[in-house]
Amino acid sequence: MSKTRIVKDYEKLSEDVIAQIKLEYPRGFEKKLIQFKDAKGKFVSALPFETDDFYYLIRMTREEAQEIIEEDDDYNEEGNLTENAKDKLEEYAEDQDNDEYDEEGKLKEGNGEKLGEYVKDPEDD
Repeated sequence: MSKTRIVKDYEKLSEDVIAQIKLEYPRGFEKKLIQFKDAKGKFVSALPFETDDFYYLIRMTREEAQEIIEEDDDYNEEGNLTENAKDKLEEYAEDQDNDEYDEEGKLKEGNGEKLGEYVKDPEDD
């Protein structure tokens, strides 16, 4: 079974997914961004992120990636996830379910629309 592919803006992600991203990228993610063409043929930068069930392309520019880390209290002045934040996020991640998806891993109604192999957030239009 292939993973559902989701294109979404960072600020529209659930707290659970953001916690997983922070744990996956404890030193920030500015240098991990990729570029792809969207449905309109425009180049977009995004952070690829994969969970057991989903493959995300999280839209953001390099500047937005830097700003996210700079403004987040879970990261120190050098842009690294603090040990306290890491412990807190690991505990949080263990306790959370992803509210956007049902038990079968299908996107709950109203949380996105299927576009070929990708799911697009309806608020992004």
